[in-house]
Amino acid sequence: MYRLTLLFFLGSLSSLAQDAPIMLAPDVISNGGVFGFTLSPDGTEAFWVQSKGKRDTLIILHARFVKGQWQTPHPAPFSGNGAWKDIDPVFSPDGDMILFQSTRPVESKPGRTGFDIWAVKKTKDTWGAPYHLGNTINSDASESYASITTRGHIYFMKENENGTGRSDIYVSRLVNGEYQVPENIGLPVNTDERESNPYILPDESSLLYFSSDPTGAGDVDLYITFRKNGKWTEPQNLGGPVNTPLAEFCPFFHLKQKRLYFARQKKEGTRMIEDIYYYPFDVEAFRK
Repeated sequence: MYRLTLLFFLGSLSSLAQDAPIMLAPDVISNGGVFGFTLSPDGTEAFWVQSKGKRDTLIILHARFVKGQWQTPHPAPFSGNGAWKDIDPVFSPDGDMILFQSTRPVESKPGRTGFDIWAVKKTKDTWGAPYHLGNTINSDASESYASITTRGHIYFMKENENGTGRSDIYVSRLVNGEYQVPENIGLPVNTDERESNPYILPDESSLLYFSSDPTGAGDVDLYITFRKNGKWTEPQNLGGPVNTPLAEFCPFFHLKQKRLYFARQKKEGTRMIEDIYYYPFDVEAFRK
């Protein structure tokens, strides 16, 4: 037991010495056309979005980590139908559910064309059938990048129908098994800029997200805010080496590994070069 603890401690010190974010699994996962990475709590199973550098075809890929190596990716069992787009998979804190967004048909809303929030639960051997989270949390505007707390509350991005701020971060709280009308989490997080890609920590104590705030380092930067006395604190830019003049987005924090995973994007003509990176991350280092 003591030896394992010492090895974990030494491994943590080694990771903290990392100078810059590392591209995740080049040519296996990161191939210039991926974003939206999520990792199971035990670190053995991952899902992410294959974009091929554009947004006309979006599917969710899946791979397992076996004997220190990522295995060959395949379309997730709940994705891969070219008739619609699937994005932004995020594991629940217990690893038994994944939230994602899709433009697949919604039976009760045949005219809907935007992204809605869906979920899929783990079965004994694979993943079950996706199910729609209903039309209280979902609307005719697009919802995306949903993450969930231990208590079941869901934070997500929603396009603002009035155009103010372009997009904001909302929360829909789970009350007696039913999702409530989403609440805009307001200032100081949501501004007249574009706020999106919220990753809520399981205990709802802090929130990672991106903003197009022009005072940042690049196109969009990653920020963190803390919940204090029922309110969100003034957001802090994560700074370098995470944020750069390029766009950083889709944050995912792995509690066990103490790693921040995120996507970084560079625009080249009509195509986007986007890959997944990781970096050792101490949430508490930002708490004031």
